[in-house]
Amino acid sequence: MALIPVTILTGFLGSGKTTLLRRVLTEAHGQKIAVIENEFGAENIDNDILVNDTQENIVQMSNGCVCCTIREDLRATLADLAQRRRKGELDFERVVIETTGLADPGPVAQTFFMDDEVAEQYLLDAVLTLVDAKHAPQQLNDRQEARRQAGFADQLFISKADLVSAEALDALQHRLKHMNPRAPQRAVHFGEVNLSEVFDLKGFNLNAKLDVDPEFLQSGHDHDHDHNHDHQGEACDHPSHRHDHDHGHHHHHDDDVKSFVYRASRPFDPAKLEDFLGAVVQIYGPRMLRYKGVLDMKGTPRKVIFQGVHQLMGSDLGGPWRKDETRESRMVFIGIDLPRDILEQGLEQCLT
Repeated sequence: MALIPVTILTGFLGSGKTTLLRRVLTEAHGQKIAVIENEFGAENIDNDILVNDTQENIVQMSNGCVCCTIREDLRATLADLAQRRRKGELDFERVVIETTGLADPGPVAQTFFMDDEVAEQYLLDAVLTLVDAKHAPQQLNDRQEARRQAGFADQLFISKADLVSAEALDALQHRLKHMNPRAPQRAVHFGEVNLSEVFDLKGFNLNAKLDVDPEFLQSGHDHDHDHNHDHQGEACDHPSHRHDHDHGHHHHHDDDVKSFVYRASRPFDPAKLEDFLGAVVQIYGPRMLRYKGVLDMKGTPRKVIFQGVHQLMGSDLGGPWRKDETRESRMVFIGIDLPRDILEQGLEQCLT
């Protein structure tokens, strides 16, 4: 039986998660969606509710959606939904999990990899993060949850863009790009998004997009020697870094969530790389939000696609290297105060 796709919807308090979710649920798309609400209160989608199911935490909604609140652990909630679907008690094709505004999406995402029962029934499709254009600059300065939510995203939706100037929006988008270069960004008005930007993004599917969003890996400056690194999250002359400072460094938002891209033109030694990455995630795993790459491995004619969330890592074989393309490994790391120099030196030592 096909796995049930799951979308995690996150974003800081007041960013517009429920507005976007309500929009998705009320659109006449014909899809049956189960919604897991991480909080139950004034913000819930009560105006759409028609029928209460027999179980107090499962609610039937107007377009055939099922809504449940997490009164217990997420794993148990997912298992319960799957069981009731098998019995024919509930009918849904996909799941959306809306987290609280203060949640770190990491542990939610990890549930889909760490628990065998969940992994056998569900496929994590993508993490969508809502960012409030008006309040995000301050939230990103003050709250690590907001920075983690941005760093974890497979797709960033910027809400309330009409409430800020074009310059402020540009500065925010630039800042988010430094924090997470792999997530496309889009300004949305009152949650108006195409379903193609919400579902089936395959942000977590290793084989989906073989080249791992090649745009974010395009470097503004290539070195001639045998490894190039893109300097994401470091010195940059964009105007967004130039207010409130005297010495040319953008201290007013030197975010702890940063990204960097590593490239190498020599192949990796598989055993060395496995040992090194294994050691790295033991030490820095909690700070490693997302990491992903296309690798050239010695002795393998095919690309190796790898990605991870915190301490969890997976890899898979992609397509063969074409004769007309350069065999080059490209990896992106997004995390909290990651020791870039240590990671780069260690990766360098894993090359043949």
